[in-house]
Amino acid sequence: MNKKCMERLFNGIVKENPTFILMLGMCPTLAVTTSAVNGVGMGLSTTVVLLFSNMLISALRNIIPDRVRIPAYIVVVATLVTIVQLLLQAYVPSLYSALGIYIPLIVVNCIILGRAESYASKNGVMESTFDGIGMGLGFTIALTCIGLVRELLGSGAIFGYTFIPEDFHISIFVLAPGAFFVLSVLTALQNKFKAPSATNGSVPPSKLACGGNCASCTGSSCMSNHEVLQAKKKQMEEEALAAKKAQAVKKEAEAKNAASRKDE
Repeated sequence: MNKKCMERLFNGIVKENPTFILMLGMCPTLAVTTSAVNGVGMGLSTTVVLLFSNMLISALRNIIPDRVRIPAYIVVVATLVTIVQLLLQAYVPSLYSALGIYIPLIVVNCIILGRAESYASKNGVMESTFDGIGMGLGFTIALTCIGLVRELLGSGAIFGYTFIPEDFHISIFVLAPGAFFVLSVLTALQNKFKAPSATNGSVPPSKLACGGNCASCTGSSCMSNHEVLQAKKKQMEEEALAAKKAQAVKKEAEAKNAASRKDE
């Protein structure tokens, strides 16, 4: 396992956590985290789809035409989501019933399409696979943390084991507003301790000409951004080559001067 793969794992779990840092995938984050088990189930399901979609899209990146890449990505992701949905329905029916409509909605999860567009379509298979694993694990950890807090406060239980009497349950935490409360408190703690967060300006801005919002970037605007990036990359390579040549000429001149002084 090379250094770049480890970096992709670390970035997905900590530095670029899709929930706490990038604030992506908020729909399942708020909807299914009524318990820790649901958070783990949704997180691992998304991880499997992320892993294989990144792998396949990276392997096919030189075959898929640029103008139809988004529909092609959706076909790949939808196929994988259908497989995951059928496996859950067959082997974990209780989790399948608990997650409900949010399993097929993984198809439009902006984390998956965002990673496909911004990373897998531009990098090798190995790096893209580890990027999918890192992002998926980061998403799973975030959903599990939120689910743990909501289940503990709302149902007095952790992973289904109740140990707080029903009289002390705060039922609002297992309802929709409870998800907003928990997420806002966790974000406030990030800001308090100056941890990386999407809400305190600590995340470095994207270097892309469009601002880096790949999930909503399609059609001609995306094509023009790719052209701008390619032009910038070519210019930087030319400047680096020119600097290298100038340095070689300078060293050669210094060597000649030193040789002439010795002759004198």
